[in-house]
Amino acid sequence: MELRTNRRALIGLGLAGALTASSFALLRAEPGTASSHREAPMIAGDPRNDNTDVYAFVSPDKADTVTLMANFIPFEEPNGGPNFYRFDTGSRYNIKIDGDGDARPDIVYQWTFRNEDRRGNDTFLYDNGPVTSLGDENLLFRQRYTLKRITPRGTRTLVANGVAAPSDTGPASMPDYAALRAQSIKDLPGGGKTFAGQSDEAFFADLRVFDLLYGGDLSEVGQDTFKGYNVHTLALQVPKNEVALRGDSTRNPVIGVWSTVDKWSPRGYVQVSRLGQPLVNEVVLPAGLKDTFNALNPAKDAGLPEVVKRVTDPELPRLFEAVYGVKAPKTPRQDLVEIFLTGIAKANGPIKADLNSQSLNKDAGRLRPSEMLRLNMAIAPAQNPNRLGVLAGDLQGFPNGRRLGDDVIDIAVQAMAGAAQTGRLVDALADGDKVNGNDKPFGARFPYIPLPGNTSADKS
Repeated sequence: MELRTNRRALIGLGLAGALTASSFALLRAEPGTASSHREAPMIAGDPRNDNTDVYAFVSPDKADTVTLMANFIPFEEPNGGPNFYRFDTGSRYNIKIDGDGDARPDIVYQWTFRNEDRRGNDTFLYDNGPVTSLGDENLLFRQRYTLKRITPRGTRTLVANGVAAPSDTGPASMPDYAALRAQSIKDLPGGGKTFAGQSDEAFFADLRVFDLLYGGDLSEVGQDTFKGYNVHTLALQVPKNEVALRGDSTRNPVIGVWSTVDKWSPRGYVQVSRLGQPLVNEVVLPAGLKDTFNALNPAKDAGLPEVVKRVTDPELPRLFEAVYGVKAPKTPRQDLVEIFLTGIAKANGPIKADLNSQSLNKDAGRLRPSEMLRLNMAIAPAQNPNRLGVLAGDLQGFPNGRRLGDDVIDIAVQAMAGAAQTGRLVDALADGDKVNGNDKPFGARFPYIPLPGNTSADKS
């Protein structure tokens, strides 16, 4: 199978013609698995470095910017003291961007953390009185961070001494947590913003999919497994030209985004976590490849037949057929190659639309197929976002980037079952997991993700 593409689709990117909803008949539904939490054996035992979700979207209230976000530490129980959750001081957290399509990062935003702990032998408390500011003397533990922007031309420090929003220990200790978050948002040179700290777990899904696909009869649905839990978030909002190839988002509007964590070891820094599109490592790759994938650079994906085969001949459709009698689409799945490895463009495969492949960038080179989250920044934010994204004709949604409200479980299940080939929802799976949104509303301004909860996640 040839997995390189030599032609660039040098299309007019005005989006009035090529990128219209009508051009997505093959993806749009007619009317009528967890993202990456504990997805591999090794990272399941290292939650501070476990990347749960990556998001990339044109900022809905500031359409000349793009928002990039990576979450970490799955299943944070809000009452999990006295050692509340924090980033790993022995790791480098990265959001990486590829604009030219060679599957190598052109830009890396990198966070490193250090602890400021004043508790010593005096107390077990995280805070010993109401905390009204990030500099409050009652806050006994805080994390400071450095944020760097790394390119082949050099490294620039954007934030030298940022303060992460603390874990929310409750209303007696932190009576106005929203104010603490607001203080933690830092302005960046050039007009951007960044945030680091605890947030609500915005991913929503019923994880009983692992009980032989929702109980074997779709009876185990409708329960949001993540309701009440928190995560730790790293987020950026930057002008589009800051991340576009050659600094020109008009000529080169498509970016590929993924996140990695490099952990310090006796051998130096070692990559231990990787995440681009949701669900890939969790439900596309088999158990024996999961740790390998977390350590892999995207440029190596296409050279590993074991990885490519899991895309061209995926396990999930065969399970749908065995459990529910939903016939699996014929293989090899070139539609999934576009969705997962090359981005969607007419020149790349059977989906006859130009959406989010770096081959659409006028200054791109030879495309190297690789797994990452791809976003076309030239598509304006939807006035009325649809949780099913591109599948429902909402071109700003997943798999064109990923917004907080995109129902990636239902989208991915439909894509795996063949909806991208037929343009119709697979009726037997049309109800999905019946968890169609987060339990908390998203914010109207950066960083958009809800404030963390401070009550138990117990669902009994």
